[in-house]
Amino acid sequence: MSAVPSTVPPTAPPTAARGICVFFTGLSGAGKSTLAAALAAHVETARHRRVTLLDGDVVRTHLSSELGFSRADRDLNIRRIGFVASEVVKHGGLCIVAAIAPYAQARHDARQIVEAFGDFALVHVATSLAVCESRDAKGLYARARRGELAAFTGISDPYEAPTDAEITIDTGSGSVVDALRQLLAHPLLAHLA
Repeated sequence: MSAVPSTVPPTAPPTAARGICVFFTGLSGAGKSTLAAALAAHVETARHRRVTLLDGDVVRTHLSSELGFSRADRDLNIRRIGFVASEVVKHGGLCIVAAIAPYAQARHDARQIVEAFGDFALVHVATSLAVCESRDAKGLYARARRGELAAFTGISDPYEAPTDAEITIDTGSGSVVDALRQLLAHPLLAHLA
């Protein structure tokens, strides 16, 4: 009769081999998509590593088009993003998310889903409301101020600023290159530099 081999818990792979989700959150116009795209381009070029980029607007178009902007719908959208990110991370991938994600509980839920399989770095793009409004390329803030858009984050709907962000960046001053350097200086992301 052969002995049953003992089960040895696997050791965690080195940081560079683990999957990670870098999750950018902040107001509309804060610079989330710009920073996410810059990080993705850097990693693909410097590290020759494939990146999955989940931009909030694109996800809304292709994965959550039936959802509105109620709190329940916004939370479901972020949970969906968390699930997709966890699938990427589970297989050792790098997933970069850029979403307003205004509510702390939904961000926490996304973190928990991802951390079951790998690392999660929350980046609060803490650009001021005044700067975001000045960048209002789509005219959304102006419409919200006129009452044409209900439940607009930062105007008629709250943004719960993270208290658990690994990195906080204000894009109101400095360049994208400066912000990218700040991101890559964080120990959780240093292997991407």
